[in-house]
Amino acid sequence: MTLSLSILGWIVIGGIAGWGASKLMNTDAQQGIVLNIVVGVVGGLLGGFVLQLVGVDVAGGGWLFSFLTCLTGACVLLFLVGLVTGRRGPRRG
Repeated sequence: MTLSLSILGWIVIGGIAGWGASKLMNTDAQQGIVLNIVVGVVGGLLGGFVLQLVGVDVAGGGWLFSFLTCLTGACVLLFLVGLVTGRRGPRRG
């Protein structure tokens, strides 16, 4: 995510990206709104870090680029958490 986004922008984009990632990764039943926001913001930091490593200028990307970075990073984060915890989908029972 770009540094020019306000804290409110981080929360809104992070929340939407975290919710979308939880839907894509089938973890929505395990998460609430706060965890969706945390996953989205951390995913944005992770995605931005990886993009900077490969030479992508993330500072001038805008809202859509920030959202896609957060969404992708959040999906990767949820995948890694699933690998570590051994969870493959929503809890049943």
